[in-house]
Amino acid sequence: MPWYTPLFQWLSGLFFTKTADISIVGLQASGKTSFVNVIGSGQWSEEVVPTVGFNVRNVRKGNITLKIWDIAGALTRQFQPIRSLGLSLSTGQPKFRSTWERYCSGVDVIIFIVDSHDKEKFDAARFELHQLLSYQTLAAVPLLVLGNKNDLQDHATVNELIKALELDKIRSRAVSCYSCSMKSQHNLDIVLQWLTKHSH
Repeated sequence: MPWYTPLFQWLSGLFFTKTADISIVGLQASGKTSFVNVIGSGQWSEEVVPTVGFNVRNVRKGNITLKIWDIAGALTRQFQPIRSLGLSLSTGQPKFRSTWERYCSGVDVIIFIVDSHDKEKFDAARFELHQLLSYQTLAAVPLLVLGNKNDLQDHATVNELIKALELDKIRSRAVSCYSCSMKSQHNLDIVLQWLTKHSH
């Protein structure tokens, strides 16, 4: 290897660094903080302290710097189906949903994390996601949906997540969906490639 190759790589990282502001949202216990920990340190832990309010962390991966806003999850709603109308009603107010819009405004990417193994919460996740995307301040912000915990049996596939969360009905922005695992770190390399593509 020529002597100047490492120097060029170092200079490229110094002068051609890309950045991305990212907000991570989702229901409680979906894996948001685990995502930040794994991306930042490569370490996964069974014991994770739930986020209260929000946390901010700067992560350098290669020539990209990620400013990650880890926002507290919405409290799970209880849905009661009305079979004759094909509708669902929700009871209770999510504690932190009002802060989601505030911390998602002005970012480069919104990441919505779902526990792909906990299918009973898909209705609540879909409701919260589409409520968030209805804010005009967030129009056109790219959306990345991550179905976490694909290391568990009977997890939802990408196609099942797209259907359950009605991602195919979102027209106002770029939308991508990946199945992944924070524990095994499966597909997190693809996630980083996607984030690099949407950085500036």
